[in-house]
Amino acid sequence: MIPLAQPLVTQPVQIFLVVLAIILLAPLILNRLKIPHIIGMIVAGVVIGPYGFNVLANDSSFAVFGQVGLLYLMFLAGLEIDMFHLRLNLRRGLFFGLLTLLVPLVAGLLTSVYVLHLDWTTSMLLGAMYASHTLLAYPVAARMGITKAPAVLVAIVGTIIAVIGALLVLAAAVDVAREGHFVPLRLLLLTLRMALWAVALLYILPRLTRLFFKHYSDKVIQYVFVLAMVFLASVSAQLIGLEPVLGAFFAGLVLNRYVPVASPLMSSIEFVGNPICIPYFVIGVGMMINLRVIANADTLGVSAVMLAVALGSKWLPAYIAQKQAHMDSNSRNVMFGLTAAHTAVALAVVNVGYHLGMFDELVLNSTIVVIMITCALAPIITAGAAARLKVRMMSDDADGVIRRTRVNNTLIPIANPVTAPSLVEMAMLMRNDRGRHSFYALHVRNDNSTTAKAVSRHSLEAAQRAAASADVELKVLDRYDLNTVTGVLNAIEERDITEVLLGMHRRSTVIDSFFGAKVEQLLRSTNRMLLIARCFIPANTLTRIVVWVPEDAQYETGFSRWVRAVARLTRQVGCRIIFHCRPDIQPLIRGVLYTENYGVRCEFATVEGWDDFILLANKILDDDLLVVVGARAQSVSYRAEMSELPIFLQRYFSRNNLMVIYPEQFGESPSLTSFTDPLASDLATAPSPILQNMRSRVRRLFFKKA
Repeated sequence: MIPLAQPLVTQPVQIFLVVLAIILLAPLILNRLKIPHIIGMIVAGVVIGPYGFNVLANDSSFAVFGQVGLLYLMFLAGLEIDMFHLRLNLRRGLFFGLLTLLVPLVAGLLTSVYVLHLDWTTSMLLGAMYASHTLLAYPVAARMGITKAPAVLVAIVGTIIAVIGALLVLAAAVDVAREGHFVPLRLLLLTLRMALWAVALLYILPRLTRLFFKHYSDKVIQYVFVLAMVFLASVSAQLIGLEPVLGAFFAGLVLNRYVPVASPLMSSIEFVGNPICIPYFVIGVGMMINLRVIANADTLGVSAVMLAVALGSKWLPAYIAQKQAHMDSNSRNVMFGLTAAHTAVALAVVNVGYHLGMFDELVLNSTIVVIMITCALAPIITAGAAARLKVRMMSDDADGVIRRTRVNNTLIPIANPVTAPSLVEMAMLMRNDRGRHSFYALHVRNDNSTTAKAVSRHSLEAAQRAAASADVELKVLDRYDLNTVTGVLNAIEERDITEVLLGMHRRSTVIDSFFGAKVEQLLRSTNRMLLIARCFIPANTLTRIVVWVPEDAQYETGFSRWVRAVARLTRQVGCRIIFHCRPDIQPLIRGVLYTENYGVRCEFATVEGWDDFILLANKILDDDLLVVVGARAQSVSYRAEMSELPIFLQRYFSRNNLMVIYPEQFGESPSLTSFTDPLASDLATAPSPILQNMRSRVRRLFFKKA
């Protein structure tokens, strides 16, 4: 069709409505046909574009939103990478990256010279076009849930190397075209600028992000800050001669650990990018496609050669990498599908070559055909292989049935609206994504006044907002009961709670205990796992999690449960975890981590006795989280020294981020407090502080090694 002089829709509101209609209807229609909706958006872009029915013009709005969508796509690709598994697959990724750079480069150079009869400089430029690719099909892999698969991680590392190599080849070819000869100094300067740029971003972005997140907790402000950092990295990459997509991807890698997958910030980033920005880019790609160029016989011949080189030179590296890494055919097809699409850098190469007079319209139109077909094939290939790879990954999981049926019910007692969001966010970071995990927010009141009801309502609403921002369902419980402890205990029994997450008590008087009377009574009244947390900084800015494990902790009933909880927290935050424990406990902790395949960076420090715990005070930094595994009285791992734990925590760790975990115990829970005599439980089971101190001193004197 011949483009009309004036598009049918020109008003901004109408243009946006048409785009939204495509974004809405493409997935709904194509999901029924089992076709990736990205294909539908590309086809829709062709139909409504200037070379289709000319409904919309490919104007500056699509140029702006399309570029933003491409940067968003690359940023999300870097942000969703599991850095631990990326490091494990880095060597294979480097090998694949060199293959997917050199094979297309050599194949493009030889076919362009000896088949298409182009000069060597133009052939080198076409080779750079073949070598570069865009992760257009990455949303398909993310939707299938295989982003942690080795094939996907290898393809991502390969993308980085291929794009950087293609840009260097592009710079060399442009120098030859302009100067008449190759200028090694310019290429060396570009490489040096690129290295300095990467080092500068690695140094500046993490420190700036951690400082900003510590002072500003509002999620909207944090979201705007993250986007500003992404575009700062993109603009700075463009200023030194690189493609902006590299800057966005590198920003995603750097900011990865500060945006946990289960955080409200990550939900906001995905909510804006997936429905609006990325579809705009995909529709814009379709609007650039001119189907009329295919009708030309010369174009068809050149396009067939170029398409064979583009697809064959990307399939061969995937095949070699598959054999070298002993992967299956599904992994090979995923790598091939992710690296087959040519869009951003390919368009940049073609534009440069055309404006320099190195390409004629025949090569330009043939390149557009290659871009069109590869963009259509890449999501289809990836979708088919990703589905089979996901099934195989699930079948290879030896403990998959156990993990999927594991049930976690977390109770979060909320005292006021101020502390509710931080407690809920901490619970979200420890969410079990391999089984059914339910969350309950509880506010207990023993007063039916209007003020008490208002406090309860506002507290639970604040908790619900925090959970909703992370796209997690939170059930709220407004309970009227005798006192807080009784209300919590009754909720534990009624809802079959497996763990309780509490905020740490703040001492109100000099004679007040460190944990407070309510927590101490709760410890004596239930055998469920209790987590008592206090964080002065946001959890996503933690640099280390240091865990103190007492002697004989492996014999407790809830040993594996608390190990899984801190492992999930570490995985979400993306920091290191250091276990301070005796040598006989270390293999058991490793066993839980490796069996569950959490993929966290864990280290171990050997300790011998209680005195080593005091020495930790000099090693815990302001950005660390100290996790202390406690023990209830009369439990297997309880020692006389643990009666002084609250005193030590108050004396040596009062300014540190702290979490105290009391593991689940075996046996029936103690009886609940009597309604007729609410103090009977305290009087019967709770010795006075003086008696506790005397008892601990006697035990330390006669039983130094319990």
